[in-house]
Amino acid sequence: MPRVLVVDDDPMVSVAIEVCLTRKGFEVTVADGGEAGMRALEASDFDVMLIDVFMPHMRGFESIRMFYERKPHIPIIAMSGYAFANAERAPDFLRMTIELGAACCLRKPFTPDALLTSVNQCITTPKATARHSKK
Repeated sequence: MPRVLVVDDDPMVSVAIEVCLTRKGFEVTVADGGEAGMRALEASDFDVMLIDVFMPHMRGFESIRMFYERKPHIPIIAMSGYAFANAERAPDFLRMTIELGAACCLRKPFTPDALLTSVNQCITTPKATARHSKK
């Protein structure tokens, strides 16, 4: 049974991901922020991690960098729902996460199918090729 770590400070998002993945046969551990995610990562091993880019305390960028440095063999899926009023000049935060170690990205809100596709891709695709794909 593939093991997934979900790091998100929004309990509604975490529960939705947990329910979706559990129904598809994944074992899901939820952490309510970067620090809790680091503790979970040290206590267990995972097949994939989903990390929110914008969280209080330990920002997602910092989390992604730290998670990647500690366990580079575990694929990271970066998630973000952050939107700018002027999207034309907005930085592409999800693209930045790829440079920090994320294997792929999900823009919130995402569908259960998009979630499952990303998770399955990260589990079944060698990391070197998964890194260049983007949802």
